[in-house]
Amino acid sequence: MYRMLWRIRLFEGQVQRLAAAGEVPGFPHLSTGQEAVAVGVCAHLSREDALYTSHRGHGHILAKGSDLEATLAEIIGRESGLCRGRGGSMHLVDVRHGVMGATGVVAGNLALAAGAAWAAQAQGKSNLAVAFFGDGATGAGVFHETLNLASLWKLPMLFVCENNGYAEFTSRDEHSNVNHVSHFAKPYSIPTKTIDGNDLKVVHAEAAEAIASIRAGHGPYLLECMTFRMAGHYVGDAQQYRSKEELAAMIEKCPIERLKRHLLADGVPATVLDAIQVEAKNEIEQASLRARAAARPDPATVMDDVYTSPTLHAISG
Repeated sequence: MYRMLWRIRLFEGQVQRLAAAGEVPGFPHLSTGQEAVAVGVCAHLSREDALYTSHRGHGHILAKGSDLEATLAEIIGRESGLCRGRGGSMHLVDVRHGVMGATGVVAGNLALAAGAAWAAQAQGKSNLAVAFFGDGATGAGVFHETLNLASLWKLPMLFVCENNGYAEFTSRDEHSNVNHVSHFAKPYSIPTKTIDGNDLKVVHAEAAEAIASIRAGHGPYLLECMTFRMAGHYVGDAQQYRSKEELAAMIEKCPIERLKRHLLADGVPATVLDAIQVEAKNEIEQASLRARAAARPDPATVMDDVYTSPTLHAISG
């Protein structure tokens, strides 16, 4: 898990550099500082469990098992990408690893995850669906509608809120009188916990408990992981809404450094941990070289995999 934290951190560092160089279409959103949530939760998921992520989803997808090179190739628009370069950073899908979709629509993934959970339940499978979302998503009606249906039907669904304290550029204090997202789950009788999302050992332990409850047929569960977004809302965000003191305090709570302290205290040699970081760095660099060298999609194939209808074709213009 320490290795995966570094893979995600360094992967997104490379995305940031490529975006600054103009090689990434659109505005990628980084999860720097939030990696422990993705790694701690996904460590308990099987390939068959459905994962629905948000526009800040690179870490979730890598932690679920998606290939580094294919994910990066997708983000920079290459034919070898997860979706042949069609989806980009905000619409990553990797069905082979149970990554069923990312969406740029805030809270748009929640109802989709509930559908996957209902399908698993209807087919008598032991699979569950996981939806990652930020605290800003709790202001959307679909969040409350999904909580209600998930509770009513006892769906095998894990809600994971990465509460980094900001909805885009607006602090939670400015957009909600509800301090903790976990409070929203209580009226629906959904078990919930608010935990330290920057301590991987805590996330891993609490996610294990939540997922065991879901697999045992007890219905949905909501984990609120209090975390920190060390990067801006998107690459290029000047973060003028934050003080230097706030940013400095966040950096001190880095999940990688915290896990490193745990491992050192458990007797893992510092040389082993340093080697893991170097190996992850080399892995990312090699994946980046291959992804950037890959072919771009042929413009002649632009209509491939696009839904068409004879009725639509019959409409002039």
